Formats: sequence, C-alpha cells, structure tokens
Amino acid sequence: MHAVLALETSCDESAAAVLRRHPDGRIDVLASRIASQVEEHARWGGVVPEIASRRHVEALPGLVEAVADEAGLALDQLDAIAATIAPGLAGALMVASVTGRTLAALHQRPFLGIHHLEGHLASVMLGDAPPHPPYLVLLVSGGHTELILVADDGGMKRLGRSHDDAAGEAFDKVARLLGLGYPGGPAIQAVAETGDATRFRLPKGRISLPGGGFHPYDFSFSGLKTAMLRTVETLGEAKDQLPLADLAASFEQVVADVLVQRSLRCAEDHGVHQLVMVGGVAANRRLRRCMVERAQERDIAVSIAPMAFCTDNAAMIGAAALLRLGQNTASTSLETGVAARWPLDQADALYTTNAPF
Repeated sequence: MHAVLALETSCDESAAAVLRRHPDGRIDVLASRIASQVEEHARWGGVVPEIASRRHVEALPGLVEAVADEAGLALDQLDAIAATIAPGLAGALMVASVTGRTLAALHQRPFLGIHHLEGHLASVMLGDAPPHPPYLVLLVSGGHTELILVADDGGMKRLGRSHDDAAGEAFDKVARLLGLGYPGGPAIQAVAETGDATRFRLPKGRISLPGGGFHPYDFSFSGLKTAMLRTVETLGEAKDQLPLADLAASFEQVVADVLVQRSLRCAEDHGVHQLVMVGGVAANRRLRRCMVERAQERDIAVSIAPMAFCTDNAAMIGAAALLRLGQNTASTSLETGVAARWPLDQADALYTTNAPF
C-alpha cells in the first residue's frame, strides 16, 4: 500500500492532494483541495503568468497543511511526494516543484516529478471502473488536444494532435468573441443549452498531408474560429441581435463532432475497443453525450475521468505518482528543475539520476 502527497501549479490552479493505493490497485483520494484563480484572471480574458505564480506562492502552503490534516497522515508517513514539473508555465511550475523537492528533502521522502499530461491520463483511474490497457485516450484540455495510445505495458504513443489551438483555447477565444466571459468552456456550455446546434454551418478543420489528402486523426481549430468571427461580423452588419444560444450551440456541436469522429476512427483503425476521455474539455456535457452514444454504435467502451478531476487538480498528479510507484520507478533527482515544454513520450527521462533539465 502506497500513499503520496501531490502538488499541482502548472497553470492557474493551486492544488494539493493526498492519495493512497491499495494492493488490488484501487486508489483512494484521502484529501484534495484546489485554490482557483479564475475570477482574477477573468478580468484579463486569460491567464496572466506573473499573477498565477504569485497566487501559487500564497496558496500552496495552506493547501498542503489542509490536505495533510484531512488525510490524517504526517509527511514522514508518506511513501513519496510528487509535483508537476512539466509542461506548463515555467514560473508557476517552479512553485510546486520547489515546494515538493524541499518537503522531500526535509522529510527524507522520495520525490517524483510528474508530467502534467501523464497526470491527466491517470485521472481516469480515479473513477469507479478504471480501464485496463490497451486503450486510446482523447486528451482534450485548455492547452492540449491529443490522441494517445496506451499499450499493454503502459507505453504511450501519440497518434493525433492539434496543429494550432487546443480545443479549450478555441472555447476561450470564441467565448470572448461572443462576450460570454472566461473560462470559455463553461460559459459556452451554459448558453448553448437552449440553442439550435444546426442553425450555422461551420467547418471541421482538417490537416493536409504532403502527398495529398488529409491526416485522419489530427485537429485544427483556427478555421472554425475564423468562421465564427465572420459569422458574427455578418450578423453585425445586418444589425441583427446576435443569436448567442444558436451560435454557441453550433460551435460546441462542431467541436464535439470533430473530436468524436476522429477519436473513434483512430480507435477502429488501431483495433482498440476502449476509449478514454480526460482533460478539462472532457467535462463538456455535449461532448460526453456524443462520445458515449456514437461509441456504443461501434462497440467501443468509453471511460471518462470523473467530473471533479477533469480540470487541473493534484489528485490526478497523485494518481500518476502512485502508478509510477507501483512500477518501481526510480525517484526524480532533487536537482531537476522545470520545463515549459517536454514531450510525453519522454516522461521516463524524469526518473533518472541525472536531471533532464
């Protein structure tokens, strides 16, 4: 049985959690706290890195104390201390990284530096019926839209990605265009509930292949954003009141259609009968409904991260750390810093005696 303290400060959520993994593989979240900065960043229409870093410094110590008290475990009773160290906003990442490494040194615990995307992939393990590999993961969040194949041995291979904005970024920018506020995902979802998703014809962006044709699994949302802008401009010229509900519903439906169609095609082409969906955008109700309905038609099982663990949180980082401990992964060097960018397929390099960055 393993227990860990996990820290997450890769963007604008300060988070800490304590988790325990049982011998049969079940993971219990003993305590999880998040200090959100959404209202502060909403004034600027997006995350301001300097503000985010400052708020992490203010919030994280209290969060660590709170989850340790709630879990009823002293830090020297833990098997490891984990923190996100890549990718993300460098200044923000430093807060959890320095805190985690300091606590690990003080209490003589192993330190595990976790890849943020590996944390998202592990979030599905916090549900009631966690999947068993092989399976295909649709990771869809504010900063990432990727299709990742998880093999029997736990190895990860990216099969598809966005070539411009991630789906979450597209939601934020379209919400700003429509005057719906930040963050864009929940704002668009709320307005779209009463809208007609078929009223506006919007493009499903595709990526051309050098030899002709289109990449079957990659994504592009820049054309969709431009189409939304042109539609809003045309309606404005006609001095019509913007049909916000129909615009939001049409946009949301196209994003869902693209994500679902390409994910299921990728799963079928690779002979995978399980599909996992994680990340902040995985909380979108239209997307969840479309994915489940269309996957059932193809006899593909769908597992979705619990709603509470879709957006950035420390519990998912703890879950990834517990899986690493279960594989007897070596600890991360205390000399390791942070990386704003680091490919997921090189996550194993975070657990070596030599600091990778």
